[in-house]
Amino acid sequence: MNKKALFGLIALCGYMMLTAFVHAADTKEADKRAGYIRSHFAKYEYQIPMRDGVKLFTSVYVPYDKSSKYPILMQRTPYRVAPYGADKYKTRLGPSDIFEKEGFIFVFQDVRGKFMSEGEYVNMRPQDAGDKGGDAVDDATDTYDTIDWLIKHVPNNNGKVGMWGTSYPGYYTSVGAINSHKALKAISPQAPIANWFYDDFHRNGAFSTPMAFIFFDTFDKQREGQFAYWPEGMKSKTPDGYDFFRKLGPLSNVNKDYFHGERPFWNELTEHPNYDEYWQARNVLPHLKNVKPATLVVGGWYDTEDLYGPLATYEKMSKGNKKDNVHIIMGPWYHGQWNAKDGSKMGEAEFGFNTSAWFQEHILLPFFKHNLKGTKAEALAKATMFETGANRWREFDTWPPEQGEDVVLYMGAGEKLLTQKESLGGSSDYISDPSKPVPHSDKVSRGWDRPYMAEDQRFTARRTDVLVFNGEVATEDQTIAGAIDIDLWVSTDQSAGDFVVKLVDVFPGVDETSNKVDKEAGNRHELVRWGIIRGRFRNSMSQPEPFEPNKPTLVKFELLDVLHTIKRGHKLQIQVQSSMFPFMDMNPQKYVDNIFEAKPEDYVKAQHRLYHSEQYPSAITFKVIEH
Repeated sequence: MNKKALFGLIALCGYMMLTAFVHAADTKEADKRAGYIRSHFAKYEYQIPMRDGVKLFTSVYVPYDKSSKYPILMQRTPYRVAPYGADKYKTRLGPSDIFEKEGFIFVFQDVRGKFMSEGEYVNMRPQDAGDKGGDAVDDATDTYDTIDWLIKHVPNNNGKVGMWGTSYPGYYTSVGAINSHKALKAISPQAPIANWFYDDFHRNGAFSTPMAFIFFDTFDKQREGQFAYWPEGMKSKTPDGYDFFRKLGPLSNVNKDYFHGERPFWNELTEHPNYDEYWQARNVLPHLKNVKPATLVVGGWYDTEDLYGPLATYEKMSKGNKKDNVHIIMGPWYHGQWNAKDGSKMGEAEFGFNTSAWFQEHILLPFFKHNLKGTKAEALAKATMFETGANRWREFDTWPPEQGEDVVLYMGAGEKLLTQKESLGGSSDYISDPSKPVPHSDKVSRGWDRPYMAEDQRFTARRTDVLVFNGEVATEDQTIAGAIDIDLWVSTDQSAGDFVVKLVDVFPGVDETSNKVDKEAGNRHELVRWGIIRGRFRNSMSQPEPFEPNKPTLVKFELLDVLHTIKRGHKLQIQVQSSMFPFMDMNPQKYVDNIFEAKPEDYVKAQHRLYHSEQYPSAITFKVIEH
């Protein structure tokens, strides 16, 4: 064996030993945590009656130590409170182990109609029981009735309740604030669903096929009675989501080839392609007013599932609220990463320290201790936001910040971003081909991923169906805060189309401080934020309309909030394209009333044109704050 091969073998063995060591350490740590829970908590199971007689399955973990009374920390979930059985224990109770050692009564409940709870399950159930009165029920009344029962029946509680949960459980946490029980003192909705037409499965009218397809395969599978296990889903066809969903073809093939009409909510969403009364009734935001519990909304800048949810929830809860009790924290996280063990990186983006552990120790635990136990804590800022690019936490009195300078950049000829409207002229065009859409990621994946949210975008910048506009190299740090307004003047030779805009941070190829080639960054094009609009919804989400072929048309939308610094030596880049596949479904580009019923012949090539003239100026607008 030659030296090179020998060294390679040694390195491989070393890597395998290190991996085994890390896995063993993680397993030992998990076993230690599980052992602590079993030796410090007694588990009880109850069927708690609601006002209409339906009983909800609830697991309660009570500390053995009776030297003091404990607050209740509750999570309501449609995802199962397993393991079931009084002698079967969870291996984690709180967001992190420091919660278990601090001492709470932990409560987990299967929501109405899921797993071991009775009743009928309704996705994003309309919150209208307050209008009906009597024995009418919704998710808010179920929360109220549960808290009322717990306070009266669980021994050694101190009469105070907190709630937390991520994603769907985040939604149930938000809902707990509607006509809340007086014992509910603190809530933390984390990545909460707020309005499913704008979050999760829809993005300004465009549809996330992989998310809905993968999620509803099991979640929406119907069963009768109570069950302790997840239903079995379809076997994975391929790890290559781009290939799978391209071959799937029109969305009507999902029922034809896979679901066969047996996923009720999938059927409903395909019957309601527009923001009609069906979706409006499932928008929880109008109900989130006059919030009484102390509230900490949590979200992640890199959350591909629920970025809209926490931002919209915070805005609605805090605006006009009588009490100054609503706070938000946004970290550099994927969906739920704030509860993960490691928050030092997300995909290719690195942050320099464990932001998740910092959040759990310095923000989340003190928040619940202060509001449920009365312990002293430093005043929590209205908004605690992680500044990507600079990799640091910042505090704000309001979000988005009121102070700052509005910056307008115009897309111009020669792939340039310009500050002066007068220097504009012409247009740029590209062919959007449904048979070969722009990938949302350069990686082979199922199509519903995490790392792409900070992925290097050079793979798309080199495609002919992606327009690229570059700003000047920054001579000083520039911190962008808040939403980014998009004004696109476009036309198409067809009658429909989507438009995707990406904000990209282009790293320097050379480190200016040393004048050496930066091998780590290497001119990396880091995705900061992206957004999409289905062109038919440019004027109304409820009343779509086709494009008039070849007519310049203004399309306006916004990229969701960022707090990001374009550092000195970097430059800002904007990319414009018409597909983000397979994460977003492909627009047929021939207008049809319901895209879920589009035929193969409706999917046609289109020549899209972006105007950047004085008469039709395409631009982005954002706020820059002091850094």
